[in-house]
Amino acid sequence: MKLLAMKTICTLFLVFFVLYTNAQTTISGKVTDKKQQPIAGANVYLENTYDGATSEADGTFTFKTTETGQVTLVVSYLAYKTFKQEADVTSLNNLIIVLTEEVNTLDAVVLTAGSFQAGDNTKVSVMNALDVVTTAGVAGDFISALQTLPGTQTVGEDGRLFVRGGTAEETQVFIDGLQVFKPYSPTSNNTPTRGRYSPFLFDGITFSTGGYSAEYGNALSSVLLLNTIDHPEQSETNISLMSLGVGLGHTKKWEKDALTFSAAYINLAPYNKLVPDTNKWNKLPESISGETVYRHDTKNGLFKLYSAFDVVKFDVEQPAINYEDLVRFDLQNNNWYTNASYEGFVGDKMVLTSGISYSNSYTKLAIEDTDVTDRENAVHLKGKLKYSFNNLFKLTVGAELQSTHFNEDGVANQTDAFHYYFNNTYSAAFAEADVFFSNAFAGKFGVRMAHSSLFDAASLAPRLSLAYKLNKNAQLSLVYGSFYQAPQNNELKYNDDFELQEATHYILNYQYKKNNQLFRAEAFYKKYDQLVQFDAAFNQEPSNFNNNGFGYAKGLDLFWKDTRNIKYLQYWVSYSYLDTQRKFKDYPTEVMPSFATKHNASLVTKYWINGLRSQVGMTYNFASGRPYNNPNASDYMDGRTKNYHNASLNWSYLISQQKILFFSASNILGFNNTFGYDYSNTPDGNGRFDRQAIVPTAKRSFFVGFFWTISDDKTKNQLDTL
Repeated sequence: MKLLAMKTICTLFLVFFVLYTNAQTTISGKVTDKKQQPIAGANVYLENTYDGATSEADGTFTFKTTETGQVTLVVSYLAYKTFKQEADVTSLNNLIIVLTEEVNTLDAVVLTAGSFQAGDNTKVSVMNALDVVTTAGVAGDFISALQTLPGTQTVGEDGRLFVRGGTAEETQVFIDGLQVFKPYSPTSNNTPTRGRYSPFLFDGITFSTGGYSAEYGNALSSVLLLNTIDHPEQSETNISLMSLGVGLGHTKKWEKDALTFSAAYINLAPYNKLVPDTNKWNKLPESISGETVYRHDTKNGLFKLYSAFDVVKFDVEQPAINYEDLVRFDLQNNNWYTNASYEGFVGDKMVLTSGISYSNSYTKLAIEDTDVTDRENAVHLKGKLKYSFNNLFKLTVGAELQSTHFNEDGVANQTDAFHYYFNNTYSAAFAEADVFFSNAFAGKFGVRMAHSSLFDAASLAPRLSLAYKLNKNAQLSLVYGSFYQAPQNNELKYNDDFELQEATHYILNYQYKKNNQLFRAEAFYKKYDQLVQFDAAFNQEPSNFNNNGFGYAKGLDLFWKDTRNIKYLQYWVSYSYLDTQRKFKDYPTEVMPSFATKHNASLVTKYWINGLRSQVGMTYNFASGRPYNNPNASDYMDGRTKNYHNASLNWSYLISQQKILFFSASNILGFNNTFGYDYSNTPDGNGRFDRQAIVPTAKRSFFVGFFWTISDDKTKNQLDTL
């Protein structure tokens, strides 16, 4: 009986095994990428089951299942989109499955042509926040630090940003996406200005030398985007004692709120007694300024309120070639700027960004017997929506409105009163799509439409950026775009019969980044049309204005930064070649403008000396000679100044972790730089025009400061603000 039972059990087991084996279905195939290269290690399985396998080295896979009917086959692999196929289980054999790359924001190509980014939160940064303000010779002015980058021109008597053959007015400045209408402090004739705003409030800076986003307009050459710090790390207090004045700053951080304020008082009188210049000062420059940023975290976003003011006064007498005596220049300027911005999610895939800024500027100026009072009020409103359809496609749409009211009153020669004013509303709408075709290939496609109410002119500006990743470390980018800008206040106050000025940009960029080393090479071509012209020596009545000006700028920018090869040393080298000509303003023919230089180069080094607890920096700037017009010569603008050289040093010494002694000196080798020449209006008895060189008012400058930080962690210091 026992033997019979054993035979029965074995027979039943054999029957069950045969039936089970026959009930199984074999699933097989091969996994490849778009280039038909096999993918090993892909996870292949039937959804909601434990049936599956892993692809082999040749991409093949095979496994069996007892599932019947309709099933869903799933194939997944890191950095690729998950593949799903629903079918009858009996048809899932000898499959060829092609996986598509998933765009990963950490590995994807970056659209960087035409722009330099500074900050710790950027994908490709040529500077971090520390680099911007520890560059020797800039004395904490981020505008001066940016002038060590390729694409900028050295215009020593001005100090503003001149980019790729464009005037300083062709660069616009934005804080948290909203325009700053008066970004520079006022100064006397042939004395360089500085940026108004303190660098330590910003953690992100994007400097575009061309081809910028459709979101930004009314700028022919460049935009500078400043983003205030979103979330301060801790509460802290900063105290500054300087050879030029004093400063105080404080940040208070709560759970969902933070408030930062800073104030500074500057008076050049004590400094000028030690280091006099060539001017005759009735009142040396004196200013008081302050800034504040309030942040509030909402449920879905962040609200920020930024405000800044400054008051500047000075009274100086300077030599002028057409005056027998010194010319008096007496100025007072009050400037206030504020903006409010919000960025937050609307749902899961849409981000709303909105804001408003207001600017008020009052300037009272006396030049010899002429008194002028200028008042400008400007408002900027902007809103945009960015919707992410998926990782491959993002769409941004937005609109903005700028309203400017300008009013000028004055008396010429103490007898002739004059009054000028204008109101202009500039409106625009824009749309832009970010498209990632793969991790290696991406594009930005945009269009901007704008209209000026004052002279009833409209524009349609397409923008295009493409980037292709050659390998893990290198990429190519191509940019095309049309850009428009209204004439300046000094032209609009006399005339309202204008067209928008136009520039067309073409940029080809190569970038290589590996192991804290960055190399960029960028070729560009920029074509100008409809530039403003007038037929008097100065853009004033009774000039006849038109938009018949034109020109071009082309060249090559090179940049190399290395923080790897030598311990404690970081350095960067930049070089720009510029070929540009234009016919605009009162130029009778197309020539290289007086602010342009064919060759510009900078070397910036920063070295940490551990034993001395010191950082030492050196900056060297070079520029080839600038054009100037010599009325004694037969050809217009055929003169050239001698080459420009400037070497600067700085030294930061940590007295203790939170106390710093700082020293800087510019033009330490004492180069005799000349920026151009002013010629007399009438010839002498021999028929020749006398001239006066435009030179720095002081050959060298010096700065000494003591900086003390009091913070919660007792380690924070102000090295990043020097």
